[in-house]
This record gives sequence, C-alpha cells and structure tokens, in this order.
Amino acid sequence: MRPGALTVGAVRGAALLLGLAGLGATLWSGVDEPGNALAFGTLVALGELARWGAAPQEREPAPLGAAGALAYALLGTSAGSATTHGVLQTVAVVAAAGLAGIVPHIARGRGPGPDHLARRVLTVGFAALCFQPLYNAGAVTEHLGQGPAYALFLVLLLVLTALCDAVLAALVLRARTGFPYGPLLRDELRAFLGIGSAVCATGTVMALGVAAAGLWALPVLAVPLLLTQVSFRRYAAVRTVNRQTIASLARATEIAGCTPPGHAHRVAALSAAVGRELGLSGTELTVLEHAALMHDIGQLSLVDPVEGGATALLPAEEQRRIALLGGEVVRRTGVPEAVAVVVERQADPYREQPRAARIVRAVNAYDDLAGDGAGAALGALERLRLGTARDYHPDVVECLARVLARGGATGVTSAVAG
Repeated sequence: MRPGALTVGAVRGAALLLGLAGLGATLWSGVDEPGNALAFGTLVALGELARWGAAPQEREPAPLGAAGALAYALLGTSAGSATTHGVLQTVAVVAAAGLAGIVPHIARGRGPGPDHLARRVLTVGFAALCFQPLYNAGAVTEHLGQGPAYALFLVLLLVLTALCDAVLAALVLRARTGFPYGPLLRDELRAFLGIGSAVCATGTVMALGVAAAGLWALPVLAVPLLLTQVSFRRYAAVRTVNRQTIASLARATEIAGCTPPGHAHRVAALSAAVGRELGLSGTELTVLEHAALMHDIGQLSLVDPVEGGATALLPAEEQRRIALLGGEVVRRTGVPEAVAVVVERQADPYREQPRAARIVRAVNAYDDLAGDGAGAALGALERLRLGTARDYHPDVVECLARVLARGGATGVTSAVAG
C-alpha cells in the first residue's frame, strides 16, 4: 500500500473510531440536554444541506454547518444554565447531523468525499477536548469569568481548531497528490483568512449568544452567515461561467484546426500539476491554468496555420510573434491582465519570464513533442533537458519529470478529485 493511502486511511480511521466512540457513549448513557443537541444538530444538518457543489479540485464549502458544530463544541452554558454534554456527545451529534445533511447530496451524486466528514469529526473533537473538560471542571470560569477574557479564550480555541483543520487538509491532499506540503498548508491557511475567519467569528458569537439568551439566539445569529454563503455562491457561479468561457475560447484553436484535439486541456492540467509542485499559490495557479488554456490562441491570427499546431518546433522569432498575437487576443476577451502577460511572454528566454510563463512553455513543448508511446515521451523530456541553457527552466523541467513519473496530469487530477 502506498504511504499516501496509509495517511488517508489513518485520518479516516481515527475519525471513524472517534465517531463510533461518541455514538456508543451517547447511546449508552443517554443524551444530555436533548434540546441543545437537537437545535445544534439541526443547524449542522441544515448547513450541510445548504452547501453548494464545488468543482472537483475546489473546497466544499459548508460554513453554517462548520460554525454550528464549533459553537456546540464550545458551549458551556445555555441561557445561564451549565451544560454537561461533554466531548463524546459533541462528536456524536456533529457526526450524526453531518451524515444526515450530506445524504441528499450523495443521493444526487454530488456529495462531498469522506475526507470532509472525517476532518469535521476530528476538528470538532479537538475543539471540544480543549474546552469541555476545562469548563466542566470550573477552571475556565474561575480564571476568566464570563467577560471579554472568556470571549478571547473562545476565539483562541477556534483559531487553534482552524489550524488543526488546515494541517489535516494539507496532509490529506499531500498524501493524495504528492504535492509539496508547505504550499498546500499555505493555501489552506490563506483560505482560513477568508470564509474561515467568518466561520470562527460566527461560532464564537453563537456560543456566547446561546449562553446568554438561550437557543433562540441560534436562528438570529445564523442569518449573517447564510447571507454570506448565498453571496459567495453567486460569486462561485460567476467564476464558473468565466472558467467555461475561457475553456470555450481555448477550444477555438482546435475547432479551427490549429491545434490537435485536447491539446489545450492537457497543457492546462499538466501545467497546474507542475505549478503545485513548484509551490504556486491558489491565485497563481488560477492564472497559470487560464493562460495554459489560451496559450495557443495567437494561432488564430495566422494566415498559414502551423503544421500540427506544434509551436515548439518553430524558430524563436516566430514563437515570439505568435505569443504576442496571443497576448493581444487575450486582452480583447476581458480576461485578467496577468493571464495575457503569461500568454505573450511564454516564448521569451526563461531568465526573462515570470514563473507561470516558464511552466506553460515547458509543458506546451512537452505535449508538442511527446506524441504517443513511452519512447516519444522520454525523448521529449530529453529535448527539454537539452534546452535548459536558454529555453526551458531546469527546475520546471525536473518538476515536470516528477509529475509525469507519478502518472502525469491524469493521475494528479484523479487524486485531487477523489
């Protein structure tokens, strides 16, 4: 068994054991404060039901469910009365509600993978373990009271929980894809600064609100996050339309017979994998993918098409001319300027190129030269290595070789999607 599979299996196994322990202990001893358990469980289930379908390589957002789960883990009192639900009941309620919420998505074939629920169980268990024993022992109220220091304590616990979740997410993705761990963790931490900070803030306010006003505070406090979720869903829809528009433009060169079928998408998928290997951030990867999809669009301006669409075989001056034409076309489409810069500089000497342009050039040349068969692919890599004096950056070529050794773009894409 591969080490990556062992890591994923360990994370899922730990979550399964914790969930079973929580459910078993709760069934054995009964549910403490059933009203609280039902209210927070309903909130978590509704949050999972309200999630929107993300693309295979994107995060599956369910901010309301996450905030409700964290609030239940950090709930010390309800309407002034001390709670006694403890760690295992917290895990049991969150696991059961999460399963109930994702079943309809799974039935439609759009449900999140088991890694999502495993991370939710483990992170909520971590938060509850850090808070519930201390609060039930009286240590929290004795030293912090119920004022600002208590609220700050909850915020700090949620920040630690978010860090725990980021570490787990990066660990699982590293195991599935083989990408460097540091950039993956950095992307997860950057995501926390966005919707993750709203989740933590809402979880804190929910715990404090229920402590003071009781369960009636939950629906009121859930409204802002629901509105944020709706707005983000619309933004995601616009981004999806933009991606589809760029993909359609990329197919224009294939429809016109300028490039072989599937060339643009192969270059985009392989470029994204190499970019991950080199540690590009999420925003940089988006620019790279869009530029890779549109890298050959300059061929539409040519009177005489390039034979086979293989620009890597052209003289440097002709490659440069096609790249400049492509950059001009990209600018007219309304695509961000950063994408146009990558397209028009893909034929420059690599010492003068931005990192994304270096990747696009090397991957495009590989796809142009590789053809069919392992021998042709090895020959293409060898030609790229021979061109590292001027045309192809050595680090990019070696990263490309490592990605191909792991199965290439197909292996990477399937690993991320799984």
